[in-house]
Amino acid sequence: MQSHPNTGTLYIVATPIGNLKDMTFRAIETLQAADFIAAEDTRHTGKLLHHFDIKTPQISYHEHNRQQRLPEILEQLHLGKNIALVTDAGMPGISDPGSELVKACADAKINIIPIPGASACIVGISASGLPTDKFVFEGFLPVKGQERQQSLTALQTESRTMILYESPHRLRETLQDLANELGTNRQIVLARELTKMHEEFWRGSLEGAIELYATREPQGEFTLVIAGLQTAKKFYSEDTLKAELKTIMISGVSRSQASRQLAQQTGMNRRQLYQLALTIDLNSEQLTVDS
Repeated sequence: MQSHPNTGTLYIVATPIGNLKDMTFRAIETLQAADFIAAEDTRHTGKLLHHFDIKTPQISYHEHNRQQRLPEILEQLHLGKNIALVTDAGMPGISDPGSELVKACADAKINIIPIPGASACIVGISASGLPTDKFVFEGFLPVKGQERQQSLTALQTESRTMILYESPHRLRETLQDLANELGTNRQIVLARELTKMHEEFWRGSLEGAIELYATREPQGEFTLVIAGLQTAKKFYSEDTLKAELKTIMISGVSRSQASRQLAQQTGMNRRQLYQLALTIDLNSEQLTVDS
């Protein structure tokens, strides 16, 4: 689809995710040449512009003012102004409201040019050691409620390597939720403070990650790279599952713990197994299944 010849151009400009030396020559030139810069945080971007001696004026464009700013930016583009879109770190439009502006420009047939650079999700998976031939980026999980649970449940059967973003104050909760849904043995890489002085890659199981941060305070922004489900799900009849649950519970384990244990062994949904466990009468004779 052709753009209107008299409109300006929206440049999607990647900025460093930590190390200022990752700024590209092309990004600097684009920011210098633009009529103005649409920034997520003008104070944060101002430090970057000062470092590279870029004098281009800024306007703010972020989560809380995007509905007001979007038509204003479109109007300037229609008047022939060239605008550079930046986020606080990385490629604009990845888990930030810049994607709405890009879509609006595409719908309005305004020319869009990406200026590529660092992105935490790609940096994280590239050094993770987990499979990179197929992967899925999930961004930030919903914070709570049914939407969060649905997102976690959907990850159970994902065979591709998964990439998540997480803040330090929610890391422990997310690791525990992932362990509940995917099993404590699932492999994970915690990439922290990417490209910065204290960059760190921790590799191990979800159980190990939980133990690590039980006594260690999470610091910095995290990129989580999680191994996908490696084996196809085996079919288990209801009688087989009830027999397994009953065997576990007879040993003194609660219905909830038995459901979690069997979920880790089979890859099945823990809540579905728990509902099945509620139907089991521990006082009856032990269930048997055909061999």
